[in-house]
Amino acid sequence: MSKQELEKVAANGLINRRHLLGLGLAGMGTVASTSLLGADAGLNLEIPGWSKAPGANASGYGSRSRFTDDMQRMAGNPNPLYPGGGSSRSPLHQLHGSITPNSLHFERHHAGIPDIDPAQHKLVIHGLVRQPLVFSYEDLLRYPMVSKIYFLECSGNSGSLFGPNPADGSAQSLHGLVSGAEWTGIPLSTLLDEAGVYPEARWINAVGADAASMGRSIPLNRAMDDVMLALFQNGEPVRPGQGYPMRLFVPGCEGNISVKWLTQIKLTREPTHFRDETSKYTDTRLDRKSQQFTFPMGTKSVITAPSGQMKLERQGIYQVTGIAWSGRGSIRRVEVSADGGRTWADAMIDSHQSEKALARFRIPWQWSGGDAVLQSRATDSQGNVQPTRTSLVTEKGNISTYHFHGIQSWAVNTAGDVANVYA
Repeated sequence: MSKQELEKVAANGLINRRHLLGLGLAGMGTVASTSLLGADAGLNLEIPGWSKAPGANASGYGSRSRFTDDMQRMAGNPNPLYPGGGSSRSPLHQLHGSITPNSLHFERHHAGIPDIDPAQHKLVIHGLVRQPLVFSYEDLLRYPMVSKIYFLECSGNSGSLFGPNPADGSAQSLHGLVSGAEWTGIPLSTLLDEAGVYPEARWINAVGADAASMGRSIPLNRAMDDVMLALFQNGEPVRPGQGYPMRLFVPGCEGNISVKWLTQIKLTREPTHFRDETSKYTDTRLDRKSQQFTFPMGTKSVITAPSGQMKLERQGIYQVTGIAWSGRGSIRRVEVSADGGRTWADAMIDSHQSEKALARFRIPWQWSGGDAVLQSRATDSQGNVQPTRTSLVTEKGNISTYHFHGIQSWAVNTAGDVANVYA
């Protein structure tokens, strides 16, 4: 298909999403060095060494190719004043699809990762219940389980975009505190029903077994909905950095309330006001009042390629791709702009449009060597539309750095360099 036949659907080179499947090697701007169709091309294709001898034997636990070792999480530098605190960010710019491998799933810790022996770990449910319960890990493995695909996002993800000046960052460094996985576990409502919740109970208070005793309060009606006690992630036991042997999982909500290494659930009339829901994880507004319990994450998307600190090496057609998610429903639409939001085109969503899960989007784009500003804008099943950065900062201010879900702008200059900008 010639470039003239490609249907442009927005300014600055965006092409109708229907062309994605029809664009082959040449269509995506790649120049083949040798035509495989020419009978007289003089090809001399040798059999490579790895095809001439048996390879390595099977292993007890699989590993990835040594040629993909550059795909790493980004971890912050240790802080001696905050031992065990910190995070590691998923390499969004290198990932495809909507499921994050366990080894690349982002992590956030408040006192490091405890080395928990599941045979010694206990979960206690008590407080305003008729029958306090104590569970071992083996007890919980006997319960019927459910499996659901959900995203998980730290409330501080993308927080630097509240700053007055755009940071020189990548999709990973700016937005890498979000990941998607299949979580398997026991509906929390099953365990609470077994304990027998008293009518006056309105909140659950969850505490982890880490050295920080990280705790969060969650409304009981939310806990009885789709919250689960997660024991498995992408089919294997949750890893230590994700809360082994068990974690609370609250779909669609800020990651901090999905308490890891869960050891206690207490039913109460009021929230407990833990340290991590008073001094942290609150939204300080323009009037200097702080809003607590901003649970659902906003409707959001980010282009992961081309994205910050990448470089376009040639003019031609590229695939613009990214992820979108919402804490209030499923992603129903993603639009992409190449001119800083003046014109928009619908992208193709090629993953399952599940509730509170990541959705992968794609659209072809022809870069002719000029300046461009790439943006994406998501709409969820409840009609919530991702706001601009300007409108979000106007509404919330920039005193707090939590719960940023504004539109990300990636500028492409004439040299092909891609950078984070405010547009």
